[in-house]
Amino acid sequence: MKSLFIKPYALYIKKEVKNIRCNALKDQNKWFNQLVKRAVTTQYGKDHQFDRIKTYQDYKEAVPIVDYEKGRHYFDQIKEAQPNITWPGQPKYFAKTSGTTSGVKYIPISRDSISNHINTARSALLNYAAHHNNSKIFDGKVIFLSGSPTLLETNGIATGRLSGIVNHEVPRWIKGNQLPSYPTNCIEDWEEKLDKIVEETIHQDMRLISGIPPWVQMYFERILSLSNKGSILEVFPNLQLFVYGGVNYEPYRSAIEALIGDRIDSLETYPASEGFLAFQDTIEHKGLLLNTNSGIFYEFIPLQHIHDQDPPRYQLSEVELDKDYVLIINSNAGLWGYNLGDTVRFVSIDPYRLIVSGRVKHFISAFGEHVIAKEVEQALLESLPSTISIREFTVAPQVNPPKQEKPYHEWFIEFEKPVNALTGLAKKIDSALRNQNIYYDDLIKGGILQPLKIRPLKPNAFRTLMHKRGKLGGQNKVPRLSNDRKIANDLYNYELVELNIS
Repeated sequence: MKSLFIKPYALYIKKEVKNIRCNALKDQNKWFNQLVKRAVTTQYGKDHQFDRIKTYQDYKEAVPIVDYEKGRHYFDQIKEAQPNITWPGQPKYFAKTSGTTSGVKYIPISRDSISNHINTARSALLNYAAHHNNSKIFDGKVIFLSGSPTLLETNGIATGRLSGIVNHEVPRWIKGNQLPSYPTNCIEDWEEKLDKIVEETIHQDMRLISGIPPWVQMYFERILSLSNKGSILEVFPNLQLFVYGGVNYEPYRSAIEALIGDRIDSLETYPASEGFLAFQDTIEHKGLLLNTNSGIFYEFIPLQHIHDQDPPRYQLSEVELDKDYVLIINSNAGLWGYNLGDTVRFVSIDPYRLIVSGRVKHFISAFGEHVIAKEVEQALLESLPSTISIREFTVAPQVNPPKQEKPYHEWFIEFEKPVNALTGLAKKIDSALRNQNIYYDDLIKGGILQPLKIRPLKPNAFRTLMHKRGKLGGQNKVPRLSNDRKIANDLYNYELVELNIS
């Protein structure tokens, strides 16, 4: 019955999404003016003379680009519950995240910005329902594999993981369909939590599942091991939609679809603690629709200039196709010139659709090659035959190999099943990567690097490592690339065989 009531609402949301596609530049200009005007009387607005800002050029001259560490002077005051620091009043929540250089970060979520997180998720789901004439996904159960909704207080402000915060804001129309239960969702230990989630869901009419692909895969495997069924669709015959974000789904797709027993619809989203930035608005076209009318004004810095002292900054109207930009946001959460650390690449500018191409800090450039996540993922996808699937992988530079070998990129891959022809696979991946990255190609041609090497890992190697690091489950992700050996050296403990690729 719920689908009958949701259907007209979904059609209304579909029209709203169409407006986002058509009015992106107009909406960005609107939000630029509104954000500056609202923050004029804040400490940040006074410090940066917001009252004198009339144009985007004025804004660039007044507002510096910062990450959390560079903006800590303001963030620490917000954390102390001082009002009117970067946005009027105090935050409603702090999204607590762990940074690689800044330690624990407390990202403010204001009463104005919480709607960005909730309404964008709603729009993504209802636009899908209207686009596919499929509101029946809401007649059954939906599951969100997320972090604990348990919130603590930081100077009187509710604090927790973003996924836990969002759990408190789930609209009433979907709350009754949601699993797991609140007590189960509060379990911190992932293995214990997973067992309880399976217990609660295995006999339910599951229609939609949302989560990061590796943890959804783990959930599916646990379901099948306890149900004695051959596929997830035998357990959940009405399962129709998989919603994901945070990592590229393609490296996991074949393994997850093998578990499901068929291909079901998938919906990609781009949420972050700092804002819900984009979502897949159609399956007919590549990329995610940039969320241009939800309290965020975007800026873009070409990736090759991000470390310049005064890098060029562009607004949305100035971006070009197929170039990697570092995403900068200014928002009604009180973030100004904030570098998320993500790189994006526009695949369409009418409308503005993008893909997430990597992380500024997740790259390999030990020799000047600057290989990014999108390139290694694409190289892997182009090279893997249909008979081979993987669970997880990461890549790191081997700068000082033994026996006076030339340096190389080292790929640690956990395959679904043992693979024998690794030498040929490594050559294919190396060739595909060279075709994408001219700097890497030059280093191979010049004899500075030797072709990449694959280290096959034991089953569950990454899960075991993540568990030891306290990063198993929830929104935690294995980085695709590292410019150091911190992960790589630990993974030697899980190597399946010693491999020598010449």
